[in-house]
Amino acid sequence: MDEQQQSLRTNIALMLVITLTMGFMWWNGSMAPPPEEETPADVGTALAAVDAGAPATPPALTAQPTPGTDGAPPPAAELPPERLTLARARASTRFVLSNEGAGILSAELQGTKMREQEQVGIAEGFKRLLGKGTFAAPQMNVAQPVAGMPPPLALELKSGTDVVVAAVNPWKVEESPDAVTFRTAARGLEVTKRISGFASEGYQLKVELEFRNAGAQPWAGEYTLAWTRAVDPRFEEAPSMFGSVGNQSAAACFVGEDYEKLLPGDEVAPKVVSGPVKFFGVDQQYFLAALYPYTGGKAGRCTVTAAPTARTAVAEFPVSLAPGQAVTETYGLFLGPKDVDLLSSVTHEADYHPPLERTVDFGIWAVICKVLLATMKAFHGVFHSWGLAVILLTVLVKTLLIPLTHKSMVAAEDMKRLQPKMEAIKAKFAEDRERQNVEMMKLYQEAGVNPLGGCLPMLVQMPVWIALFTTLRNSYELYQEPFFSPFFADLTAKDPTYLLPLLLGITMVITQKLQPQMMDAAQARMMTWFMPIFFTAIMLNYPAGLTLYIFTNNVLSIVQQWGLRKYLERKNGQGSAA
Repeated sequence: MDEQQQSLRTNIALMLVITLTMGFMWWNGSMAPPPEEETPADVGTALAAVDAGAPATPPALTAQPTPGTDGAPPPAAELPPERLTLARARASTRFVLSNEGAGILSAELQGTKMREQEQVGIAEGFKRLLGKGTFAAPQMNVAQPVAGMPPPLALELKSGTDVVVAAVNPWKVEESPDAVTFRTAARGLEVTKRISGFASEGYQLKVELEFRNAGAQPWAGEYTLAWTRAVDPRFEEAPSMFGSVGNQSAAACFVGEDYEKLLPGDEVAPKVVSGPVKFFGVDQQYFLAALYPYTGGKAGRCTVTAAPTARTAVAEFPVSLAPGQAVTETYGLFLGPKDVDLLSSVTHEADYHPPLERTVDFGIWAVICKVLLATMKAFHGVFHSWGLAVILLTVLVKTLLIPLTHKSMVAAEDMKRLQPKMEAIKAKFAEDRERQNVEMMKLYQEAGVNPLGGCLPMLVQMPVWIALFTTLRNSYELYQEPFFSPFFADLTAKDPTYLLPLLLGITMVITQKLQPQMMDAAQARMMTWFMPIFFTAIMLNYPAGLTLYIFTNNVLSIVQQWGLRKYLERKNGQGSAA
C-alpha cells in the first residue's frame, strides 16, 4: 500500500458515508417518481365499493340511492332539507359533523405542534430566528372532505349493485353531550350510526353501526365505510435524495400482517387487498386517521387510492340479516399524532389493541432508532429541550467511541511521525513500486501503526447518522420542536437560515486542518476545502436535528484532537529532555 492510497483514507470514508446514505434513501423509496396528474374521475374511483367478483378498479360509491318499489327512504318531513352541521369541541380536537352521509367534515387537532409543516423561506427564517416571524401554518385537520365526494366516515349499504343507503343520504340526528346519533331507513332496513366519546379527552372516538331488518324477507349484502382526505399540495413534500424528510399523506390499510400504503405516483390504479382488516385510513408523516374493528381483524376487503389532491381508504364488510334481526358492528376511530407511546396505548373495553404503532416505520434501522429515541426522551424528560437532547445524545455517542477515536487519532499522529521514513523509502525504491509497498508495510508493522485506522470512527458513526435521520423522519416527538425557541424552530425540517449547515462546514475545515497532512499540496487543499464545501451543500436541506448532531460531533472532535496533540507534544518534549 503506497502513501497516496493511505493519505486518501479520510476522503474515501467521507465519500462512502455520503454514497451509502444516498443509496439507503434511494432504496427506502425516497426517490419515487413525481406523481402523475390524475383526473377527477381518478379521484372518484377512490370511493370504490368492493364486492365479490369486482374488477380491479371497483365502481365508485353511489351518490344517490337507487329507487325501488319495495321500500323508500323516510318521508322528507323527517329529514333536514339541507346539510345539517354539528360542532363538537374538546381540548385536543374540534369536530364538525354532517347529517349528509353521517360523516365528519372536520377534525382539527389543537395545540402548537398540531400544525401542517410549512415551507419557510430564508427571509422568514431569519425573522423567526430573531423572534419577529409569524407561524402561519394551519392546524392539522385529519378529516378534510374531497370536493364532490362523500365525507369521511360515510357509509353505504347495498346488495350487489342495488344501493339501499347511498353515501350522501341525509340522516336524522339525535344529539347528547357525549354522542351524536344518526338514523336512516330504506326498503325495510333501518340503519343507526352512533359516534361517541366527544366528552372524553384524548384522540379516540367510538363508532357503532346497527343494521336492523324490519321486513319479512332475509337480506344479505355489504356495507362500506370510507375515509377520505383532501390534500393541499402546498403542505406536502416528497422525500428527496438531498435531505428532505418529506411530509406526505398515504392511503393505508392494515390487512392480515401486511401494512399497505399508497402515495401519488406509486400506482395508477387503486390497490385492493382482501383479508382480515385491522385498520384503515390516512397515514400522514406525523399524524394518523384510522378506523379499526373493536373485535380485531374483520374479514373484508380494503381499497386504497392516492391522487395528488386526495387520499382515500375504503373498507367493505359483509352483513346478513334475518327478518326482525339486528346486528351491531363497533369500530374505534383514532384521530391524532403518531406518538409511539400514544399509539401503543390505544385500546378499549374489548381489550383489543390495533397495531397502530406499525404506522411509525423505522425500517431496517428500527433497533438503533428506538435506542436513539428512548435516549433522547430520557434527556428531554430532564432538560425539557429536544435540541439539548440531540446535543447530549451526541456527547453520549462520542463518549462511547472515545477508545476508538483516541486510537484513531494517535495512529494519525504516528503516521505523521513516520513521514520522513516513508519519504526515504519512496526515494530509495522509486522505480520499484512493489518493493516500496512491502517496505512501507514493514515500517507500519514495526511502528505498530494501522494506516486505515482513521476511517473506522467515521464508518461506525454512519449507522447512527442514518438512524437519526430515520428517527427525525418518523417520530412525532421531535416534530415542530425547536433547538432553543425560537432558534431553528423545527428539528425535523431544514434550517431555513442555513446557518447551521454553514457552521457545520466551518467545523469540518477546522477538523481537516487539525488532521496530520500526509499528502501533496493539491490533495491537502481538496481535503481541507472541497470536501467540507461538498458536504455542506449536501446538508443544506437535511433536518436541522441531524445537522446539529454532526456539528456537535465535529466540535467535540476538534476539542479531542487539539487536546491529544497538546498531550503528545508535552509527552514527546518530556521524553526528549529525559
